[in-house]
Amino acid sequence: MKDYSVYMALADFLPVLFFAIAAVKLQRDLYNKMSKGAFALFATGTIDVVFAGSAKATYKLLYAAGVCDFESLNNLYFPVISVGFLLSGLGLVGMLNHKQTENAALCIAPPVLFKGTPIMISFMIIGLAMICYALCVIAHRLKKSSIIALFVINFVCSLTMGYLASKDFDAAFWNWIAEGVNILGQGAFLLGVVRLRRAGLTQLKLNK
Repeated sequence: MKDYSVYMALADFLPVLFFAIAAVKLQRDLYNKMSKGAFALFATGTIDVVFAGSAKATYKLLYAAGVCDFESLNNLYFPVISVGFLLSGLGLVGMLNHKQTENAALCIAPPVLFKGTPIMISFMIIGLAMICYALCVIAHRLKKSSIIALFVINFVCSLTMGYLASKDFDAAFWNWIAEGVNILGQGAFLLGVVRLRRAGLTQLKLNK
């Protein structure tokens, strides 16, 4: 028996919303700076992350409201979000480290549902690290080192979420702690993205 409440489920949508807003802002700001392939990876990855987070929150809401125990919806979360972070990170790092041309080939890798927790954890950590690295590099080039701290907070909170995932998530206590950490992390991510735009991200020349 899972100890979920409707308020808990609704709170779970908040970090998803923070990430979605930040992702859309980055997609708009970086669209003209990325090749089709890099942008496709980044856009697909962020859509995967938003979908996975929304699916998890929806599962909790349905369960808490006594509608149904849609376990298949819950099982989507881990594999989809892991691949999503990996694709997003590959897109951002590719933008920084390879010459971006308008005629680059479209490259997209759809998420695959599979079992293998160590692999999925590796995908998630690598993807998150690449996202943090790329955005920190951009902040450094904009001479706004203070923004780097926000992305470091996001990365640390994400790793903490990984640790908390090993706890009993059927208990409300651990769920509320995880949601608090996730809201803090995604809030820092959104604030960092907003500050990048204000610092002149749209005018910055990256790797053309």
